[in-house]
Amino acid sequence: MRALIKELWAFMRERKKLWLAPILIVCVLLGGLLLLVQGTALAPFIYSIF
Repeated sequence: MRALIKELWAFMRERKKLWLAPILIVCVLLGGLLLLVQGTALAPFIYSIF
């Protein structure tokens, strides 16, 4: 996993695609949020946002 992150970061730096970093961070955070609340009572409220 660490190698994938390093390779992705090197790609973004080389190709001057650093604007992708905030988008990827937000996607990872939203995915983590959905995984955390998957089995809780908050799930219907989180899913209604999307």
